[in-house]
Amino acid sequence: VWDWKEKHGGIIINQLKRLGCSCDWSRERFTMDAEYSEWVSKVFSDLFKEGLIYRGKRMVNWCPVSLTALSDEEVIMKPQKSKLFYMKYELVDEPGQFLEIATTRPETLMGDVAVAVSPKDERYAKFIGKKVKRPFPAAEIPVVADDHVDPEFGTGALKITPAHDKADFEIGMRNDLEIIDVFHPDGTVNCPEVPDLDGLDRFVARKKAAAKLEEMGLMIKVEEYDNNVGFSERADVPIEPRISMQWFLKYPAVEEAKAAVADGDISYRPAHWSKTYANWMNGIQDWCVSRQLWWGHRIPAWYDSNGHIYVARSEDEVRKKYSLAADIALRQDEDVLDTWFSSALWPFSTLGWPEQTPALKSFYPGSVLVTGFDIIFFWVARMIMMGLKFTGDVPFREVYIHGLIRDQEGQKMSKSKGNVLDPLDLIDGIELEPLVAKRTSGLMQPKLKPKIEASTRKQFPDGIPEFGTDALRFTFAALASNGRDIRFDLGRIEGYRNFCNKIWNAARFVLMNLDSAPVISSNDDLSLPDRWIRSRFGKTVATVEQNIAQYRLDLAAKAIYEFTWNEYCDWYLELTKPVLQNDAASPSSKAAARHTLVNILENLLRLLHPIIPFITEEIWQRAAPLAGVAGSTIMLQPYPEASAFPADDAAETQLSWIMDFILGIRQIRGEMDISPGKPLPVLLQNLSAEDQDYLQQHRNYLQQLARIESIEILAPGVEPPASATALLGGMIILVPMAGLIDIAVEKQRLTKQRDAISKDLVKINAKLSNDNFIAKAPADVVTKQRLRQDELNRDIEQLTEQLKKLAELAT
Repeated sequence: VWDWKEKHGGIIINQLKRLGCSCDWSRERFTMDAEYSEWVSKVFSDLFKEGLIYRGKRMVNWCPVSLTALSDEEVIMKPQKSKLFYMKYELVDEPGQFLEIATTRPETLMGDVAVAVSPKDERYAKFIGKKVKRPFPAAEIPVVADDHVDPEFGTGALKITPAHDKADFEIGMRNDLEIIDVFHPDGTVNCPEVPDLDGLDRFVARKKAAAKLEEMGLMIKVEEYDNNVGFSERADVPIEPRISMQWFLKYPAVEEAKAAVADGDISYRPAHWSKTYANWMNGIQDWCVSRQLWWGHRIPAWYDSNGHIYVARSEDEVRKKYSLAADIALRQDEDVLDTWFSSALWPFSTLGWPEQTPALKSFYPGSVLVTGFDIIFFWVARMIMMGLKFTGDVPFREVYIHGLIRDQEGQKMSKSKGNVLDPLDLIDGIELEPLVAKRTSGLMQPKLKPKIEASTRKQFPDGIPEFGTDALRFTFAALASNGRDIRFDLGRIEGYRNFCNKIWNAARFVLMNLDSAPVISSNDDLSLPDRWIRSRFGKTVATVEQNIAQYRLDLAAKAIYEFTWNEYCDWYLELTKPVLQNDAASPSSKAAARHTLVNILENLLRLLHPIIPFITEEIWQRAAPLAGVAGSTIMLQPYPEASAFPADDAAETQLSWIMDFILGIRQIRGEMDISPGKPLPVLLQNLSAEDQDYLQQHRNYLQQLARIESIEILAPGVEPPASATALLGGMIILVPMAGLIDIAVEKQRLTKQRDAISKDLVKINAKLSNDNFIAKAPADVVTKQRLRQDELNRDIEQLTEQLKKLAELAT
């Protein structure tokens, strides 16, 4: 097992390193390290000494396959189609009189020790205190009153089997009832008094017990019943609530842990998770900390031949502590601790506790814990209680709760489902056959192998392409919303791979235009685009900082993405070309453009680095010297500051006008299917004084970037020729169509295109108006058809509008 741990633990660490997690690897710890195990035993011993840990028989979640108690976290609730069996118990003193009982589990009838009714249920008030006959093995059992019974469920009378139901166990404790365990640990019946059921599997016994009741005339009816059943996550079988001798912990520092969150010593992000924490803390119950597994922290308890319990960190310490002679034989408890027990000590025990080490003084409490919502109860709350108990302080100041990454169908990723994605396969790529082999090996449920193989071949017919680490990291950041679930779609990571390529190509353009570090004499040399991009970058930095502070990594990634792709790459790089490629441009304006190009690039790389570390380091090594920045690595550079790039609203207003003008021309090209490279004549109407001023200053940008042949302002009252139009505020932008397109040919092309789309739409409309299709087709198929219907309607609308414009031009 240690060899297995070294192999698989090494895989996990390698995944983290490949993902660029810049941890202090000298501080790597494993919960089974010898020193750590010693402190786990110390904590157990100390809590036992205080009476907070005790041993006793209690109800636990039992897995009949793994043969161990399970934590609640290891139990998955699944909706099941069950049966509700209505049976009757005859009253002992009133032959022919019966109480009707409804149960989903007739196989536990042999363990029935009472029938319980609500004390408020008038129907059964006269039966409380009387006895009824249990059919097999025959016995007389009492009718008891208990507030837990729901008069509305079933018949309002419950068979009470304390050994096999948590609620029944509580009723049994309150009413001092006998506990009869009718199952072996493997889920087979243990009841020699009923030979035809003894030794049967519990589900086989269910049918047999129901048949016996039928034969005895005690079965009234059987109904279908929708039920939530707890399944063992590991073995995928229904768990068996079972009485078992286990070790339990009375949680320490409960009130202090509640107050720590309520008073703000610890804050949850998003804040609503603090309510989830409070709800669990208010209903807290003793924790079953023992597990029947053979690898883990073995419980530090020893027994002598008389069954006396001795607890200490080691057998030697036990003998010394309890003054036991060497000839007294001791046997150590074979159970191990629930893994969450040692995990609860993690924040302080990994730093050298109980010694007051420099590491403990420096790093405890931690600043932030990053984790998933599904383990707020099992890990976060327990770390808080244990931290307060053993250090007197909380273990961290903030808890950032992220969503769970699910597959593209919304299913939780798990080895048993075969839908786990190895991050290294996304980074490096993997062919289909190795992917199938990886997903179907080492399954806890080998019977699922054909299903997993089929779904893998369907979802990844060509395997998984190589995306690289940075694209994967950016995807994670972009998906890190406040939601509970995150659907992972390869389409998203492909888009962010394109984003990384965009950065690389932008850097190539910048570096190709630089021979050395450009110097500007003053900010007066900066052009309008230079001033605009600096202003936009400063606002982007401020937005990113604000979102990171609020743990909205998705919004931070969105802000960086939009600035990088839309503003820096798509606009600013293009806006520099009229300067850099213009022989008539002054040396100072060219130097200013080059300086701004590399200055923004270098700062942008630092802004991006925490999310995409590898490509930014690679580019920075080349760009930093040209930006006049010294240093061996981008990792040690300061994060950009918004104050270094003050807002320039005037520049943003003017540049926005230029962009809208150019986009208007591009819109006309797209709508009229005019080649992007064809120079166009442009007419303008209704210009304001501001429009005229901007046109005068920025004509060069407009003509070069919009591929404009000429710009003419029409005098008031002059009727323009047939033109395609776009609006910019009150100004009208017109492109005369004469000579640009053959109206008849274009009309024929658009009409043909609209007719083809209309035929597709007719087919989809027929499908969606068919009740059988709606009822029988999978929900995702129907949704896709509706989306396609909307898309085709939009296409027809746009084509109709274009044909309308052509008709106007023809007249």
